[in-house]
Amino acid sequence: MKVLTGIDIVKIERIAKSIQSTHFLERVFHKDELALFESKKVAPQTVAGNFAVKEAFSKALGCGISGFALNEVCTLRDDKGKPYIVLYGKAKEKLGEIESMDVSISHTDTDAIAVVTILKKV
Repeated sequence: MKVLTGIDIVKIERIAKSIQSTHFLERVFHKDELALFESKKVAPQTVAGNFAVKEAFSKALGCGISGFALNEVCTLRDDKGKPYIVLYGKAKEKLGEIESMDVSISHTDTDAIAVVTILKKV
């Protein structure tokens, strides 16, 4: 096994400005994430946290955001509020076979942070 870890921090204010554009939301987020945002009244800290997950995921892979689209990395919440990642398309292919993947998201009034940890089969 190989442990891959990525972390990212995002200014909530920057995302709050970006979410005024439907184009930004549709380009960057999966339709299931958009439904989650709607259920939370498109709270900027939720959107910023999910955006940070996408960046942290790409850092864990060590490839930056290349070879897959941001909306192929989808972060949802289970019934207790714990975030989890669902991969689609090229993001799923790029990651390959894994043992497990975990994500944690937190935020303050100004910043959202995410950590992604992947146990990858070698």
